[in-house]
Amino acid sequence: MKDRLVEAFEHARQGFSTDRVVADPALNRVFLDECNRLGLDSSAARLNQSLLNLRKRGELRGLRSRRTILKDRSDYQFAAEIAARFLERKHEISLDQIICDPVLAEQFDETAKAIVPGGEPLDYRWAALNLRKQKRLKPEVLARVAPSVEVLRFKVDGLSLHTVPKNPGLYIFHSNQATLYVGECENLQNRIRTHLDHSDNKGLARWLWEFGDASLHLELQILNESLTQRMRRALELELIRSRSPVFNVKR
Repeated sequence: MKDRLVEAFEHARQGFSTDRVVADPALNRVFLDECNRLGLDSSAARLNQSLLNLRKRGELRGLRSRRTILKDRSDYQFAAEIAARFLERKHEISLDQIICDPVLAEQFDETAKAIVPGGEPLDYRWAALNLRKQKRLKPEVLARVAPSVEVLRFKVDGLSLHTVPKNPGLYIFHSNQATLYVGECENLQNRIRTHLDHSDNKGLARWLWEFGDASLHLELQILNESLTQRMRRALELELIRSRSPVFNVKR
């Protein structure tokens, strides 16, 4: 299998790296088509992951790659971070698994584009990979110990509170550019109602008064009802440390 993977990679890569071939929809399509032509009938996700694994094991060390140079990715970095963390938490998977699976990668693109429109899939995917390379996308480890029952996203503009569950959980308010506020609660619907009516967090209340809710997004992480408040607060603290929300007190 290795020799055929390398042959397909060489056929598709145009001098680029394994990461670029997996993340770039056009190059990836050429790579997967060539894999099929060579008789590799595994799923796209498995073929892409196998290619990355060859690189990680050092089995492509002799192949030189030219650098990927895209337009300024800073506009897309925050959207890429939110989209990656959302899918990691929702499906309990890694960034590699997201990028390797065409279905999940498309979900990632759509999530990122809803936050900051205008980019191509490669812009968002490459931004996420670079964030990880810069160690700015470290895993939220505690979340793996207490996985969410469900993870939901909403645009706050036009949000019907009836669609917000009454379960305990975590919530994250963010704009198109920054995470604004993170919290935990016993009843998500009641807590979100309080924030949107008149938040008891002065910073968030001021932001809502100044900017309104047109560019405000909400992520909900619904937790098992058996989790104690102490555990919810530990999860909240992990989010504060990893997401650096503007209006939370750093602890």
